Amino acid sequence: MLGICPNCEKETTLEFIKRDENIIVRNEPIKVNVEFYKCVECGVEFRDPKSLNDPLAIAYREYRHVHNMVQPEQIKEFREQYNITQQELSNLLGWGGATLSRYENGALQDEAHDTVLRLILEPRNFRDLLENKPEVVSELKRKKINGLLVDSMKGFEKSFMIMYEELFGRYKPSKYSGYKELEIAKIFNSIIFFCKDSDVPKTKLNKLLFYADFKHFKEYTVSITGAQYAHLPFGPAPDHYQYYLAALDNEEENIRIEERVFADYIGEFLVVTTNPNLSYFSTSELKILTTVKEYFSNFTAKAISELSHREIGYQSTKDGDLISYEYAASLNI
Repeated sequence: MLGICPNCEKETTLEFIKRDENIIVRNEPIKVNVEFYKCVECGVEFRDPKSLNDPLAIAYREYRHVHNMVQPEQIKEFREQYNITQQELSNLLGWGGATLSRYENGALQDEAHDTVLRLILEPRNFRDLLENKPEVVSELKRKKINGLLVDSMKGFEKSFMIMYEELFGRYKPSKYSGYKELEIAKIFNSIIFFCKDSDVPKTKLNKLLFYADFKHFKEYTVSITGAQYAHLPFGPAPDHYQYYLAALDNEEENIRIEERVFADYIGEFLVVTTNPNLSYFSTSELKILTTVKEYFSNFTAKAISELSHREIGYQSTKDGDLISYEYAASLNI
């Protein structure tokens, strides 16, 4: 193709090249596919200034993914979810005014700031921060934000967490929870989301939850619910999932588990007549939930179970083992 070479400063023949290169990010080589032009006449290589393919930005994103760091869009989505400005969030965190803006625009955060960001994305921590610094956000806005944070599950989370902790203990964010603290309200509303307007077999529901959490981790390096998933005979399922379903069945009148008799077996279906509270979810979480629900809309419980058995995370573990979210990279959807 013909173009202007910045070295020759004249129109000449340019060769378009794509190749993998290692870009060093904090002393670590990150492989990135780069695009550039080479002047056939003088041999100089240069990037198209109009190209959106920025190798350094791609390297930063991959570095964050490898190290389970918060991505720029997660910060922005968090602010949009609670309608809070960059300046307000910066003041809550005690950061300089430009710091948060740089991170949202792709600058690579340091480890200390990343830890703070990951913590603040958790609703409980954000609520505590608002309470500790009431002067930063107006009273009216605090009330609106708190309205989104308030548990609208009629006491589900509190009563369930007491029971769950007594039985199994409280786990910290790790590779088995998608580097997120367990959020009961998100689990319950994910279940309602998948089952609304469609009676879903219990086996299929467990796989829908698995694929939603693991796909979100695959694309955004963090799970939706913080649930841990175990290797069970019929495929991956939330660890101790029966307690989540029992809590819904016993405490919510618009949700029930029905047994249905078929030719050679009895199946359990979750039936809901209420709507999910979508305010708990970020834009990316709603996107993934919708994608998974639509993708598997025509799958039977047997079909989705068979697909889940082919997942590397399932094949690499044995019965009862927790499945690491690190296997999400090879997810089949």
